[in-house]
Amino acid sequence: MTAIAPETVNLRTAPASAHRIWRVVRLNLVNKSTTIWVPLMIMGFIWLVNYLIWWIIYSAAPVADRAKAMEGTQWSGGAFYIFVYMLVVGVQVIGMTFPFALGYSVTRRDFWLGASLTFLLLSAGYAIGFTVLSAVEEWTGGWGLGGHLFTSIYFGDSGFFARLFIVFVAMLFFFFVGATAGTLFMRWRVNGLLIAAAILVLLIVGLVALVTFTNNWPAVGEWFMAMGPVGVVAWMLVPTAISAVAGFYILRRATPKN
Repeated sequence: MTAIAPETVNLRTAPASAHRIWRVVRLNLVNKSTTIWVPLMIMGFIWLVNYLIWWIIYSAAPVADRAKAMEGTQWSGGAFYIFVYMLVVGVQVIGMTFPFALGYSVTRRDFWLGASLTFLLLSAGYAIGFTVLSAVEEWTGGWGLGGHLFTSIYFGDSGFFARLFIVFVAMLFFFFVGATAGTLFMRWRVNGLLIAAAILVLLIVGLVALVTFTNNWPAVGEWFMAMGPVGVVAWMLVPTAISAVAGFYILRRATPKN
């Protein structure tokens, strides 16, 4: 009886880690209806509804008052739909794709790395599309009516690349928060989500109480003004990174259940 030499084992039958990670990306993107076409169609419908509202305001207002009447659209929240939708996609990646991937012997580490790469690619793609539309919106003077959807005040006015950064980071934040929520549910079901939500609410209330009792609200307002949209959004990278790390460690012990 002879031992099998290590060099005789055919290692090519096992895909490299990078290959497995990319397979997870492809698995997450196989249903393009959920990740691409549906959000684009709904975003297009939101733009159409906003355009009709702008047209009504523009047509009804006297010529001298049109510019002032359209100033309110700078605070439009219609574009936030796309970010909330990506939070749902993050949840679905864990709830629907993760159990399927485990059936194909994908490790939890490779799955999380593949999911993270998926979030990076989708965030980059949507950020580019969103920013290009914002440039078109500026170039056309608010689609000819002075409206603001992709150039709402929340996205800043520091130029193309600043807005690209803002949208990209915001997308990543919602993706990873959604995915982490999915891992909490996968690991501890509803109780895990409720406890995590309760802790988060208590932290926020505690922070608000601290600022209130120390009379630091003026300082908070000054900080937001000094940082600007780019600086404020850059801080979102901190909870995004925390969510990414926490999600990975929670997923390591998560088991899909019927």
